[in-house]
Amino acid sequence: MLNVKCKAGWRILLFLLALASVWAIPAIALNSLFAEDLNAATIATMGWLFICFIALQKLWGKYFYRVDLFAEYKLNNSRYGWLYLFIGLAIGFCFCWGLFITEALFGWVAIDSADASTLPIVLEGLLSALGIALAEELVFRGWVLWELEQDYTPTIALSVSALLFAVAHFIKPIEEIIRTAITFPALLLLGIILVWAKRKYKNYLTAPIGIHAGLVWGYYILNVSNLIEYSDRVDPWITGIDGNPIAGILGLLFLSVLAWLVKSEDSKQP
Repeated sequence: MLNVKCKAGWRILLFLLALASVWAIPAIALNSLFAEDLNAATIATMGWLFICFIALQKLWGKYFYRVDLFAEYKLNNSRYGWLYLFIGLAIGFCFCWGLFITEALFGWVAIDSADASTLPIVLEGLLSALGIALAEELVFRGWVLWELEQDYTPTIALSVSALLFAVAHFIKPIEEIIRTAITFPALLLLGIILVWAKRKYKNYLTAPIGIHAGLVWGYYILNVSNLIEYSDRVDPWITGIDGNPIAGILGLLFLSVLAWLVKSEDSKQP
Protein backbone atom coordinates (compact mmCIF):
# COMPACT_ATOMS: atom_id res chain seq x y z
CA MET A 1 0.00 0.00 0.00
CA LEU A 2 1.27 3.45 -0.93
CA ASN A 3 2.23 5.72 1.95
CA VAL A 4 -0.74 8.05 1.61
CA LYS A 5 0.96 10.51 3.96
CA CYS A 6 3.05 11.74 1.04
CA LYS A 7 1.65 15.03 -0.17
CA ALA A 8 -1.36 15.07 -2.44
CA GLY A 9 0.58 16.85 -5.18
CA TRP A 10 3.00 13.95 -5.49
CA ARG A 11 0.18 11.41 -5.49
CA ILE A 12 -1.65 13.35 -8.21
CA LEU A 13 1.55 13.54 -10.27
CA LEU A 14 2.18 9.81 -9.81
CA PHE A 15 -1.36 9.02 -10.90
CA LEU A 16 -1.05 11.22 -14.00
CA LEU A 17 2.24 9.57 -14.96
CA ALA A 18 0.66 6.13 -14.60
CA LEU A 19 -2.33 7.27 -16.65
CA ALA A 20 -0.12 8.67 -19.41
CA SER A 21 1.95 5.49 -19.55
CA VAL A 22 -1.05 3.24 -20.27
CA TRP A 23 -2.85 5.72 -22.52
CA ALA A 24 -0.10 7.06 -24.78
CA ILE A 25 0.86 4.16 -27.10
CA PRO A 26 -2.72 3.03 -27.91
CA ALA A 27 -3.65 6.70 -28.38
CA ILE A 28 -0.88 7.10 -30.97
CA ALA A 29 -2.16 4.00 -32.75
CA LEU A 30 -5.73 5.35 -32.72
CA ASN A 31 -4.57 8.66 -34.14
CA SER A 32 -2.84 6.82 -36.97
CA LEU A 33 -5.90 4.67 -37.59
CA PHE A 34 -8.16 7.71 -37.90
CA ALA A 35 -5.56 9.98 -39.50
CA GLU A 36 -8.00 11.15 -42.18
CA ASP A 37 -10.77 12.00 -39.74
CA LEU A 38 -9.66 14.38 -36.99
CA ASN A 39 -13.02 14.31 -35.22
CA ALA A 40 -13.08 10.50 -35.06
CA ALA A 41 -9.46 10.47 -33.85
CA THR A 42 -10.30 12.89 -31.05
CA ILE A 43 -13.34 10.88 -29.96
CA ALA A 44 -11.37 7.61 -30.02
CA THR A 45 -8.35 8.92 -28.09
CA MET A 46 -10.47 10.75 -25.51
CA GLY A 47 -12.70 7.72 -25.11
CA TRP A 48 -9.63 5.55 -24.50
CA LEU A 49 -8.35 8.12 -21.99
CA PHE A 50 -11.63 7.94 -20.06
CA ILE A 51 -11.52 4.13 -20.01
CA CYS A 52 -7.95 4.24 -18.71
CA PHE A 53 -8.89 6.78 -16.06
CA ILE A 54 -11.81 4.67 -14.79
CA ALA A 55 -9.72 1.50 -14.67
CA LEU A 56 -6.81 3.21 -12.93
CA GLN A 57 -9.17 4.77 -10.38
CA LYS A 58 -10.40 1.30 -9.45
CA LEU A 59 -6.85 -0.01 -9.06
CA TRP A 60 -5.67 3.15 -7.27
CA GLY A 61 -8.38 2.86 -4.66
CA LYS A 62 -8.04 -0.90 -4.24
CA TYR A 63 -4.27 -1.13 -3.82
CA PHE A 64 -3.28 2.30 -2.46
CA TYR A 65 -6.21 3.13 -0.17
CA ARG A 66 -7.94 -0.24 0.27
CA VAL A 67 -11.25 1.38 -0.62
CA ASP A 68 -13.58 1.59 -3.58
CA LEU A 69 -13.15 5.19 -4.69
CA PHE A 70 -16.41 5.16 -6.60
CA ALA A 71 -18.19 4.18 -3.41
CA GLU A 72 -16.42 7.05 -1.67
CA TYR A 73 -17.78 9.36 -4.38
CA LYS A 74 -21.20 7.78 -3.73
CA LEU A 75 -21.58 6.87 -7.37
CA ASN A 76 -23.98 4.03 -6.80
CA ASN A 77 -27.45 3.02 -7.87
CA SER A 78 -29.19 4.58 -4.89
CA ARG A 79 -32.38 6.61 -4.94
CA TYR A 80 -30.64 9.56 -3.30
CA GLY A 81 -27.90 9.50 -5.91
CA TRP A 82 -30.49 9.71 -8.68
CA LEU A 83 -32.51 12.31 -6.76
CA TYR A 84 -29.52 14.61 -6.36
CA LEU A 85 -28.61 14.13 -10.03
CA PHE A 86 -32.07 15.30 -11.11
CA ILE A 87 -32.08 18.18 -8.61
CA GLY A 88 -28.70 19.33 -9.90
CA LEU A 89 -29.80 18.95 -13.51
CA ALA A 90 -32.84 21.14 -12.86
CA ILE A 91 -30.76 23.77 -11.04
CA GLY A 92 -28.13 24.01 -13.78
CA PHE A 93 -30.66 24.04 -16.63
CA CYS A 94 -32.88 26.67 -15.02
CA PHE A 95 -29.95 28.95 -14.23
CA CYS A 96 -28.64 28.72 -17.79
CA TRP A 97 -32.01 29.53 -19.32
CA GLY A 98 -32.67 32.14 -16.67
CA LEU A 99 -29.51 33.93 -17.75
CA PHE A 100 -30.55 34.05 -21.41
CA ILE A 101 -34.15 34.98 -20.60
CA THR A 102 -32.81 37.91 -18.55
CA GLU A 103 -30.65 38.99 -21.49
CA ALA A 104 -33.70 38.72 -23.76
CA LEU A 105 -35.75 40.92 -21.41
CA PHE A 106 -33.06 43.59 -21.68
CA GLY A 107 -33.10 43.22 -25.46
CA TRP A 108 -29.51 41.99 -25.60
CA VAL A 109 -30.42 38.68 -27.27
CA ALA A 110 -33.37 37.34 -29.19
CA ILE A 111 -34.64 33.83 -28.45
CA ASP A 112 -36.47 32.11 -31.31
CA SER A 113 -39.25 29.62 -30.72
CA ALA A 114 -38.42 25.92 -30.92
CA ASP A 115 -40.04 23.46 -33.31
CA ALA A 116 -40.13 19.70 -33.82
CA SER A 117 -36.58 19.67 -35.19
CA THR A 118 -35.31 20.81 -31.80
CA LEU A 119 -36.33 17.59 -30.00
CA PRO A 120 -33.41 15.45 -31.29
CA ILE A 121 -31.04 18.23 -30.25
CA VAL A 122 -32.58 18.26 -26.76
CA LEU A 123 -31.96 14.52 -26.35
CA GLU A 124 -28.53 14.66 -27.97
CA GLY A 125 -27.61 17.59 -25.74
CA LEU A 126 -28.70 15.77 -22.60
CA LEU A 127 -26.53 12.75 -23.38
CA SER A 128 -23.55 14.91 -24.34
CA ALA A 129 -23.93 17.07 -21.24
CA LEU A 130 -24.14 14.07 -18.92
CA GLY A 131 -21.05 12.54 -20.53
CA ILE A 132 -19.03 15.75 -20.24
CA ALA A 133 -20.17 16.38 -16.67
CA LEU A 134 -19.49 12.81 -15.56
CA ALA A 135 -15.95 12.90 -16.96
CA GLU A 136 -15.04 16.30 -15.53
CA GLU A 137 -16.66 15.75 -12.14
CA LEU A 138 -14.93 12.39 -11.73
CA VAL A 139 -11.65 14.20 -12.22
CA PHE A 140 -12.11 17.43 -10.28
CA ARG A 141 -14.80 16.83 -7.63
CA GLY A 142 -13.98 13.14 -7.48
CA TRP A 143 -10.31 12.17 -7.71
CA VAL A 144 -8.54 15.55 -7.28
CA LEU A 145 -10.76 16.66 -4.39
CA TRP A 146 -10.42 13.25 -2.72
CA GLU A 147 -6.63 13.37 -2.86
CA LEU A 148 -6.51 16.92 -1.49
CA GLU A 149 -8.90 16.10 1.34
CA GLN A 150 -6.55 13.38 2.58
CA ASP A 151 -3.93 16.02 3.49
CA TYR A 152 -5.59 19.39 3.83
CA THR A 153 -8.52 21.14 5.46
CA PRO A 154 -11.83 21.24 3.56
CA THR A 155 -11.28 24.92 2.73
CA ILE A 156 -7.82 24.37 1.25
CA ALA A 157 -8.96 21.30 -0.65
CA LEU A 158 -11.88 23.26 -2.10
CA SER A 159 -9.69 26.22 -3.08
CA VAL A 160 -6.98 24.16 -4.76
CA SER A 161 -9.41 21.92 -6.63
CA ALA A 162 -11.34 24.95 -7.91
CA LEU A 163 -8.10 26.61 -9.00
CA LEU A 164 -6.95 23.48 -10.85
CA PHE A 165 -10.37 23.27 -12.54
CA ALA A 166 -10.14 26.87 -13.73
CA VAL A 167 -6.54 26.54 -14.92
CA ALA A 168 -7.25 23.30 -16.79
CA HIS A 169 -10.02 25.05 -18.75
CA PHE A 170 -7.93 28.15 -19.40
CA ILE A 171 -4.90 26.65 -21.12
CA LYS A 172 -4.69 28.63 -24.34
CA PRO A 173 -2.42 31.11 -26.14
CA ILE A 174 -1.58 34.23 -24.14
CA GLU A 175 -3.54 36.44 -26.54
CA GLU A 176 -6.68 34.42 -25.90
CA ILE A 177 -6.07 34.44 -22.14
CA ILE A 178 -5.99 38.25 -22.20
CA ARG A 179 -9.00 38.56 -24.52
CA THR A 180 -11.17 36.20 -22.45
CA ALA A 181 -9.75 37.07 -19.02
CA ILE A 182 -13.19 37.41 -17.42
CA THR A 183 -13.76 33.69 -18.00
CA PHE A 184 -11.16 32.73 -15.39
CA PRO A 185 -12.95 34.09 -12.28
CA ALA A 186 -16.18 32.57 -13.60
CA LEU A 187 -14.53 29.15 -13.93
CA LEU A 188 -13.00 29.53 -10.48
CA LEU A 189 -16.39 30.38 -8.98
CA LEU A 190 -18.04 27.48 -10.82
CA GLY A 191 -15.41 25.12 -9.40
CA ILE A 192 -16.21 26.37 -5.90
CA ILE A 193 -19.97 26.03 -6.46
CA LEU A 194 -19.63 22.42 -7.58
CA VAL A 195 -17.62 21.48 -4.47
CA TRP A 196 -20.18 23.22 -2.26
CA ALA A 197 -22.97 21.36 -4.05
CA LYS A 198 -21.27 18.03 -3.45
CA ARG A 199 -20.87 18.75 0.26
CA LYS A 200 -24.37 20.16 0.60
CA TYR A 201 -25.87 16.96 -0.79
CA LYS A 202 -24.05 14.59 1.56
CA ASN A 203 -20.97 14.19 -0.68
CA TYR A 204 -22.92 12.58 -3.51
CA LEU A 205 -20.92 13.28 -6.67
CA THR A 206 -24.18 13.10 -8.62
CA ALA A 207 -25.14 16.56 -7.30
CA PRO A 208 -22.30 18.47 -9.04
CA ILE A 209 -22.63 16.16 -12.05
CA GLY A 210 -26.26 17.26 -12.33
CA ILE A 211 -25.54 20.99 -11.99
CA HIS A 212 -22.65 20.81 -14.45
CA ALA A 213 -24.70 18.81 -16.94
CA GLY A 214 -27.69 21.14 -16.56
CA LEU A 215 -25.59 24.18 -17.42
CA VAL A 216 -24.06 22.46 -20.45
CA TRP A 217 -27.41 21.03 -21.58
CA GLY A 218 -29.23 24.36 -21.40
CA TYR A 219 -26.57 26.11 -23.47
CA TYR A 220 -26.27 23.21 -25.92
CA ILE A 221 -29.96 23.42 -26.83
CA LEU A 222 -29.88 27.16 -27.39
CA ASN A 223 -26.57 27.17 -29.25
CA VAL A 224 -26.86 24.10 -31.48
CA SER A 225 -30.50 24.85 -32.34
CA ASN A 226 -29.54 28.42 -33.22
CA LEU A 227 -32.32 29.69 -30.98
CA ILE A 228 -30.38 32.74 -29.79
CA GLU A 229 -29.19 35.76 -31.71
CA TYR A 230 -27.06 38.43 -30.06
CA SER A 231 -27.71 42.10 -30.67
CA ASP A 232 -25.05 44.78 -30.82
CA ARG A 233 -26.62 46.84 -28.05
CA VAL A 234 -24.05 45.91 -25.39
CA ASP A 235 -20.42 44.84 -25.26
CA PRO A 236 -19.74 41.07 -25.33
CA TRP A 237 -18.08 41.52 -21.93
CA ILE A 238 -21.64 41.93 -20.61
CA THR A 239 -23.38 39.06 -22.39
CA GLY A 240 -20.42 36.72 -22.84
CA ILE A 241 -17.37 36.75 -25.08
CA ASP A 242 -17.76 34.49 -28.13
CA GLY A 243 -21.26 33.66 -26.93
CA ASN A 244 -19.96 31.86 -23.86
CA PRO A 245 -22.58 32.62 -21.17
CA ILE A 246 -20.10 32.56 -18.29
CA ALA A 247 -17.57 34.72 -20.13
CA GLY A 248 -19.42 37.92 -19.32
CA ILE A 249 -20.34 40.13 -16.39
CA LEU A 250 -23.96 38.98 -16.32
CA GLY A 251 -22.87 35.32 -16.32
CA LEU A 252 -20.51 36.01 -13.43
CA LEU A 253 -23.35 37.73 -11.57
CA PHE A 254 -25.65 34.74 -12.10
CA LEU A 255 -22.95 32.37 -10.88
CA SER A 256 -22.56 34.54 -7.78
CA VAL A 257 -26.29 34.16 -7.08
CA LEU A 258 -26.04 30.41 -7.59
CA ALA A 259 -23.06 30.29 -5.23
CA TRP A 260 -25.03 32.17 -2.59
CA LEU A 261 -28.01 29.83 -2.92
CA VAL A 262 -25.88 26.69 -2.71
CA LYS A 263 -23.79 27.94 0.21
CA SER A 264 -26.32 29.87 2.28
CA GLU A 265 -28.80 27.08 2.86
CA ASP A 266 -27.64 24.21 5.03
CA SER A 267 -28.43 20.80 3.61
CA LYS A 268 -31.42 19.06 5.09
CA GLN A 269 -31.19 16.20 2.63
CA PRO A 270 -31.31 12.61 4.01
